[in-house]
Amino acid sequence: MAAISVSARRKTEPPAHADPSQGRAALRQRIRRHLTGHGFLLGALLCFAYFSWYPMVREVIMSFQKTKRGRTTWVGTENLDRIFADPDFWHAWRNTLLFTVLALVLGFAVPFVVAVLLNELRHAKAYLRILVYLPVMLPPVASVLLFKYFYDPGYGLFNAILKALHLPTSAWLNSPTTSMPSVVIAATWMNMGGATLIYLAALQGIPGELYEAAELDGAGLLRRIWHVTIPQTRLILSLLLLLQIVATMQVFVEPYLLTGGNGPQNSTLTVVNLIYQYAFSFNNYGSASALGLVMLLVLAGFSALYVRLSRTND
Repeated sequence: MAAISVSARRKTEPPAHADPSQGRAALRQRIRRHLTGHGFLLGALLCFAYFSWYPMVREVIMSFQKTKRGRTTWVGTENLDRIFADPDFWHAWRNTLLFTVLALVLGFAVPFVVAVLLNELRHAKAYLRILVYLPVMLPPVASVLLFKYFYDPGYGLFNAILKALHLPTSAWLNSPTTSMPSVVIAATWMNMGGATLIYLAALQGIPGELYEAAELDGAGLLRRIWHVTIPQTRLILSLLLLLQIVATMQVFVEPYLLTGGNGPQNSTLTVVNLIYQYAFSFNNYGSASALGLVMLLVLAGFSALYVRLSRTND
């Protein structure tokens, strides 16, 4: 036992002939290697901080300030009180929520259905995937101008199709009742390609044995989708639902280019369009920042609530 304890003690003790300079050299080499790696990360971190974090911090500060003739003064909650008293504030939020709901009905369900259909096909999958993703590759301005031509009440393609089918034509973007659905249709066509490919990738990751077992049990297509496809892709569905809600509530390009940002009777005025008008039409950057801060808090609160509910359901 004494021999064993002595040998164990000798193993734990550092060698007597160890050179301290070698240890310091190894330490310097390790520090230099880590500094090199963190140096590459530091550039990306600084760019992200400057272009993402700094604007958010600056927006919070400007929402409590007022700039007039080059002089900036601290006004407290005056900007918030002003936007809450503006009737367009509530009108813009109603339009934004309407756009979000309509976009979820079309933009969330349609890509999933298209992905399921593509996954069921046996031939020409690659060509159809390219066809579905093609609108995403087009510049947004070109796509919007294309739909503006389609929606023209005089010579537009959609009214020409309705006339050929002997159906009543529509005013599309020139009517308060159809302007927002028209914007939603254009936005869905422009952005559905990316979501469709993500759904298709998730569908192709489902084990084929599950579908084979469902078919042996006599399950049809709809039952296979309900009992196999949706449960297996629930994580992707939840993630894209959250991302789509956040993205649709910040819609700007489609209503701005199709209807000028307001539309007939302010039917397409959204929150981001109102922020744009505050800043660049009225030169009121304080109110624009205050409205942006309100949207940031609303989206952050919704995201936190959604993540909490998702964890509870899991």
